[in-house]
Amino acid sequence: QLKIFVSKAVVSTQSTGSTGEYKVDKDASKAMHDSLMYKMCYYRFGEIMTEQGKPTGYDRVRNQEIGNKDFELDVLEEAFTSEHWIVRIYKVKDLANRGTT
Repeated sequence: QLKIFVSKAVVSTQSTGSTGEYKVDKDASKAMHDSLMYKMCYYRFGEIMTEQGKPTGYDRVRNQEIGNKDFELDVLEEAFTSEHWIVRIYKVKDLANRGTT
């Protein structure tokens, strides 16, 4: 199960839906899809089949198919992801290897 723990102090109201919930599907805000939190949690997640009969990138905790499956990381690179995606570790890319976007 993929779980996101977020401090309310660092999350903008632009990241939540109209009901105050964190949407990660196609209806999630642009701020949510562009957030570092989203990108670190869902990087390469769109390639993963999590449940039979559901599309790739299906978040079983939120019962939503993630809305942004195809993105790259500009300043971070994945250093480690555990077998069941419980632990994810990233490292900052060297300055010369960072994307220009």
